[in-house]
Amino acid sequence: MRVSLHTLIAALSVFLVFAVTAANHQPPQNNQQRPRTVGQSNGNNSQNTNSTEEVSEGDVVRVETQLVSVPAVVTDPNGHPIAGLRLDNFTLLEDGQPQRLTNFATTETPFEIALLLDTSGSTRDDLGLIRDAATAFVRALRPGDRVALIAFKNKTEKGVPKAAVDFLSPLTDNREVLNEAINSLTTSNGTPFYDAVGQVGKKIFRDPPREEVRGRRAIVALTDGVDSSSDSTFEDARASLLRAGVASYFIQVSTEDYVEDRLLKDCEDDGRLTLSEKQLERFRKLFVPQLQKEDYQDFCRLGQFERMDISRRLYNLARSEMNEMARSSGGKNFSAATLQDARAAFAQVANEIGTQYSLGYYPSNKARNGQFRKITVQLRGVKDGQVRAREGYYAPKQ
Repeated sequence: MRVSLHTLIAALSVFLVFAVTAANHQPPQNNQQRPRTVGQSNGNNSQNTNSTEEVSEGDVVRVETQLVSVPAVVTDPNGHPIAGLRLDNFTLLEDGQPQRLTNFATTETPFEIALLLDTSGSTRDDLGLIRDAATAFVRALRPGDRVALIAFKNKTEKGVPKAAVDFLSPLTDNREVLNEAINSLTTSNGTPFYDAVGQVGKKIFRDPPREEVRGRRAIVALTDGVDSSSDSTFEDARASLLRAGVASYFIQVSTEDYVEDRLLKDCEDDGRLTLSEKQLERFRKLFVPQLQKEDYQDFCRLGQFERMDISRRLYNLARSEMNEMARSSGGKNFSAATLQDARAAFAQVANEIGTQYSLGYYPSNKARNGQFRKITVQLRGVKDGQVRAREGYYAPKQ
């Protein structure tokens, strides 16, 4: 039978229309993933969920990268922690806009801690006390809590010893590894404090947290806070911790008596203490920018009154900066008059960290503009309760 060309083309057209229509109605293949759910945890058990919001697979990547974790501590008027709160006891605002809390962890969940020990010259004679205090702190933590240990060491550049950050152990819950790291502590000829704090945010807490510790990360630093040799600034260090969502706890040790005694020694005395050129330049820019740089290059050319004034101003500045980092992150400062008091201060820090709640939400503002956003946490149904939480974060960039 002969078929005309026009008839063949018409038949082929009908077949193609049928094929396309059928393809569009095929059921999804088995290798495609189903939509996932985002859970809201029950206040009594952070692993359970009492409501879910179903989101498409395309939304999951966006949601996961924008989760904001907020550590929060709730206390009564006497400063004692309040336990047993639930998710519905909290409300949260971002830039004044209410946010839906989708993640909640109670005080029973584990913590990750970067333990920074200042082993610079001002603490050299008390290295044993630092080791004992750090060991007691690690012992006070709970099973599942993980710790990374950071200190200072000397490295030689062009034949000259220079202070550097020393990563003694990664995050681990192995107490033997941590005790060995503590026993290996050495001292340094300077204090790269801001370098260390910044690297905690960029290295120790570089990767996203595991689900069970989300929002429960902190840096705990035993230090006088006076930086002498960092390439980073205070602003760099603070921004690094804010981006990592890390709560900052400082045990502020007073080393002023030690420092002042040695600052007044003659520059020919082997027991003298001098301030580095970098630290002197930082002081000049902050306090006397109208003076020439050459006037603050040689510490030994300065008079005793000038040395003492520089030292006291730098100590006051260090305390102010540590207060700012603690406040903006939802952490806290603890004072230790001497290193002998450090052990008791570490016990206070361990107790404080153990009372933290963790709140999490996906911002309603989806703009990826890198701007700072203010966080406000409020309490509901908690009489006379006071809440302390991080004050904000930097939105991700495109």
